Amino acid sequence: MQTSQTTLEQKSQDLQQALEKMQMMQLKLIQIEKMSALGQTIAGIAHEINNPISFIYGNLSHLTGYIQDLFKLIHLYHRYFPSPPAEICLEREKIDIELIENDIPEILRSMDTGTQRIRDLVLALRNFSRLDEAGYKAVDLHESIDNTLMILQPKLARIQVLKHYGQLPLVTCAVGDVNQVLMNILSNAAEAIAQNITQKTGTAIESGIISIRTEYQPIQQVLICIEDNGIGIPPNIINKIFDPFFTTKEIGKGIGLGLAIARQIVVENHGGSLDVQSEVGRGTTIFLRLPSQD
Repeated sequence: MQTSQTTLEQKSQDLQQALEKMQMMQLKLIQIEKMSALGQTIAGIAHEINNPISFIYGNLSHLTGYIQDLFKLIHLYHRYFPSPPAEICLEREKIDIELIENDIPEILRSMDTGTQRIRDLVLALRNFSRLDEAGYKAVDLHESIDNTLMILQPKLARIQVLKHYGQLPLVTCAVGDVNQVLMNILSNAAEAIAQNITQKTGTAIESGIISIRTEYQPIQQVLICIEDNGIGIPPNIINKIFDPFFTTKEIGKGIGLGLAIARQIVVENHGGSLDVQSEVGRGTTIFLRLPSQD
C-alpha cells in the first residue's frame, strides 16, 4: 500500500513538472511571437512616421528663411512708400501685420520643437526594438530607461518621474529583452498609480510618483530600483506575481505573462535577479540587478 502511494505521489510530481515545463515552453513561444510582432509593428510605424516628419523638419529652416525675407521686403516697401493707398492701409490694419510678424517666429519655433520631439520618439522606438541587433552587446541602460519612458509618455501624463542615475558601466545584455523588462515594470507602476489615484479611500493619492534609481555595486552588478506610490500588492499574492498566467487584472486586460517573462529574461537569460517589496496603499519597489563586467 505504501509503495502504491509513493508511486502515485511520484507520478503526481512528474505530471506537475511536465505541466510547468509545458507552461514555460508556451511562455517562451508567446514571448517570441509577441516580440516579433512588436518589433515589426514598431519598425513599420517608425518608418512611416520618419519619412513625412523628416520632410517637415528639413523644410522648416527654409520656410523660416523665406518668411524673414518677405518681412524684410515689406519693411523696405514701408520705408520707401510710407503713404500707400487707403485700400492697402485698411488691409494692413485688418490682418494686423505687426501681430503676424511677432507671432510667426513663435509658431515656427513651436513647430520645430514638436517635430524634434516626434523625431526623438521615432529614435526611441527604433532603439527600443533594436531589430537589427541580435545577441548580446554592451548597452547603456540609462538610454534604455529613457527610451522606455518616452514610449510610455501617454501613460505617464499625470505621473512625476524622478531619475536618480548613478555612474554605470556598459552592461552586456540582450538589449531588446531588457527593454521589454523595463517596459513591463514601468507600465505596471503607471497602472498601479492610476488605480491608487482613482480609489475613493483614505489611502488614495492625488499625484503619482515613479522614482528610478541606478547604481553600480561593488560585487560587479548593476542595480535598477523602480519605486512607485501606487496601490501596492497584498501580502497574500506578492509571492505569486512572477508565476506564469497569474494576474489580478480583469479578463481581457492581462494574461499574467509580463512579470513572468521579465523574471525569465533577468534571472534565467542574464543571471541577474528580480525582487519586489510592496505595501498596500503605499506602493511597490522593484529591484532589478544585472551582472556587469567593468
